[in-house]
Parts: sequence; structure tokens; C-alpha cells
Amino acid sequence: MTRELARLILAQICLHACMAGMRMAAPLLALGQGYSPAAVGVLLALFALMQVFLALPAGRFADRHGLRRPVSYGVLAAACGAGAAVAFPVFPVLCLAALLTGGATGAATIALQRHVGRAAGGGLQLRQVFSWLAIGPAISNFLGPFSAGLLIDHGGAAPGSLQGYRAAFLLMALLPVFTWFLVRPTRELPALTVLGDGVPPKAWELLQRPLFRRLLGVNWLLSSCWDVHTFVVPVFGFQRGISASVIGSILGAFALAAALVRVLMPLVAARLTEWKVLAFSMLATAVLFGAYPLTRSAPGMGICSVLLGFSLGMVQPMIMSMLHQITPPARHGEALGLRLMTINGSSVLMPMLFGSAGALVGIAGVFWITGALVGLGSRLAWHLQAGGPHHSS
Repeated sequence: MTRELARLILAQICLHACMAGMRMAAPLLALGQGYSPAAVGVLLALFALMQVFLALPAGRFADRHGLRRPVSYGVLAAACGAGAAVAFPVFPVLCLAALLTGGATGAATIALQRHVGRAAGGGLQLRQVFSWLAIGPAISNFLGPFSAGLLIDHGGAAPGSLQGYRAAFLLMALLPVFTWFLVRPTRELPALTVLGDGVPPKAWELLQRPLFRRLLGVNWLLSSCWDVHTFVVPVFGFQRGISASVIGSILGAFALAAALVRVLMPLVAARLTEWKVLAFSMLATAVLFGAYPLTRSAPGMGICSVLLGFSLGMVQPMIMSMLHQITPPARHGEALGLRLMTINGSSVLMPMLFGSAGALVGIAGVFWITGALVGLGSRLAWHLQAGGPHHSS
């Protein structure tokens, strides 16, 4: 499975880098065109909006059709979205590109995660394979913003020119094509049938499981921290006169740290306990969010980004491992879709809330409020030990 897993990781990197690069470049272009931080918050929210509506249907579609068909639709949508921004780099089209690239990445990711989870066996292997798979978004969160920032600064006649943005959007449009060629050779796993009276089970029935609800709560709080960081760093950097390539490097440092900790996790997976890792991450993130606004320079922001990358990078493999252990195999896609819908539902509202809150209490206040909420919410992670990862009621 090692070679196939490596190919799927590369496929995820190409598609996710498209969205990550767009998510950095589009807000910078909007700010350069005179749009307010609140408008940028709306733009960032659109990357998650389509995923809210597509997550459950995409999960059920993956349960029925496997891997390749959902990924092929995602590749087409992402390439079209980024390509539209190349032709028409104006705010309404940037919003359309955000919808398409965000929705495509979410739907394809569900299919990839479901396939990898089904191919694994047992809690230890689940922690290992999801640690490896989680390296993909971490690397793409570096490659996407970093390459887009370089093209914005150096791909046109002058740094920050419209030609530079077009060059960045063109690269983002080409990346998903490689995803399809990487996924195409993968063999589909046998379909699973759901036993019952013929009535399809409702996704909301999964929420009746206390452990599943707690896991979603922890995932929502920690994913909100990613949203805060993604929103605040470009705004901070723009306000302090930091160039696009340096802003991309700061976001890239965060991503590289998350990738590094995920590279190490499979090596020590046998010593890890899901709920302990999640509780530690929440407490460490709360402390770092308190310190981040106190930094005033690019190096200081970079150090905080690296430490946050270490703290938040260890979360997703633990979440995915627990989720696959507490849900029925025939409903893994549905459970993944419900998880994605939950966290992206907040991602639609949170950037807009960040923009409005930033106008009222300042960008630093957004960091401090979020850190306090995550610190208080860490008790949810401690309660995950009550049922254990194999508890299913």
C-alpha cells in the first residue's frame, strides 16, 4: 500500500495546493483593489460555503462510487474556477473561483480519506496512514501560497501587478490536472452494502452518538484556529507593509511545521493516544494565540506560525483515526461528509465574523478571543477518553 498511498498523497497535494494558493492570492488582490477586510472575510468564507452544501452528498456519492469519479469531478471544477480568475481577475469572479476550488477540494478529499481509511486495518494503522495522508494538505499549504506569492511578486512587470496575479492563478488552474493522472491508476475497493429495511440511514443519526458529537466539537474549535490564522496573517502583513512573498512564506512556515510533525507521527503512532494529543493541542494553541498578536515583525510572526503548525498539525490524523473507529464502515463517507459540513459551516461564518470583530476590537482581539474559546473547550478533548476510541453508542 506504500506506493499507492504515496501517489494519493501527491494527488491530494496538487488539488489542495490549488485552493491554498487561491486562498492566499485572491484576498491579496482584493485588498490591492481597495476592498475592506470585511469583504476579504466574505471572500475567504466562500472557500468553505460550497463544501457546506456538498459535504454530505459528496460523502454519500463516495460511499456509492468509490474514489475516481468524485475526484474527476473535483479536478474539473477546480481547474475551471482558477482558470476563470485568470481570464477575469475581478472580485465577483474571485468569489466564483473560491466557491469552485473550495467545493472541489472538499469533495475530492472525502473520497480520498474514505478510500485510505477503508484500506487500513486497526487503530494503529489508521493513525499511521492518516498521519501520512495529512502530510498532503500541510505540504500544499506551503507550496500553494509560496508559489503564488513568488509569481505575484515576480511573474509580472512589477511586484503585485495584475499580470503577476494572472500567472499565479494560471499555475493554480494547472495543478488539479496532475491530480487526475495520479488517481487514475488506483484500484477501487469493493462496494459495501448497508444492512437494514431498505430505508437509507440519515446522517443526523450519527450525531446521536455522544463520542461523535464531542469529536466534532473538538474538530470545530481547532479548525476555527486554522481559519483565524489564514485570515489574520494576510491582513497583519498588509497592514505592516510586508510583501506578498513574505506573507506566503509565513503561511508556508506554518504549513511546513504541520507537515514535519505529521511526518514524525507515524513513527511514534503506537505511543500516541488520540484524546491526549487533542487535549495538548488545544491548550498549546490557546497559549500561542495569546502571544501571536504581540509580535510586530515578520520573523516574530514566522516563529509563532511554526509553533502553531506543530500544535495544529497533529490534530487531523487523530480526528480521522477516531472517526473511522466509531462509525460503521459502510457510512465512513457519510461521517466524513458530516464532519466536513460541520467545520466548513463555521468556516463560512467565521471569516465574516473575524472581519466584523476586527473592526470592533482589532485584529489582535480576534486572536485573543479565539484562544480563550479553545482553551475553555479543551475539556471536550479530555472527555473523549470516557468512551474510548472503540465506543460506538
